[in-house]
Amino acid sequence: MRPLGAILAGGQARRFGADKALASLDGRALLDHVAAALAPHCEGVILCGRAGAGGIPDRPAPGLGPLGGLNAALHAAAQRGTARVLVAPCDTPLLPLALLEALIARTGSSFVAQLPVLGLWDTALAPACDAYIASGARASMRAWADHAGAEAIDWEGPIPNINSANDLSRVTGFFP
Repeated sequence: MRPLGAILAGGQARRFGADKALASLDGRALLDHVAAALAPHCEGVILCGRAGAGGIPDRPAPGLGPLGGLNAALHAAAQRGTARVLVAPCDTPLLPLALLEALIARTGSSFVAQLPVLGLWDTALAPACDAYIASGARASMRAWADHAGAEAIDWEGPIPNINSANDLSRVTGFFP
């Protein structure tokens, strides 16, 4: 069974200065680039952190950073009967195909060591993620991954991550 795809798009984008999920790159929003990269590998793609905009709210509430989006994705996938969820941030418009294939081929939960918001997660972890957040533990993806026993995988190639307007102008050159 293919995983559910989930795009994390609930951030504040303070360094970017605007809603970076909707920032245009090659005539399309960043989140549309990520959705296009995930779609061929997934049983649907959801948008996390965007309640009321065709997406789902972070769980249990906004303000937890990517962990709130991941938790929402885990629960959404579990409700659909999907065993795994492939999670990517909205600011990675150039996700390498080989990296997505490597994540999907793995068993168990894993994440990219260089970019812990990108990973494949077992939806059976949804109750554990709820409990982890409720415990008041550090709301970081890496801390959660360690707690959950997820495996960090190294990726040798670049994964352009858009955190500023300068980053956006640099990746524009990646498109033909």
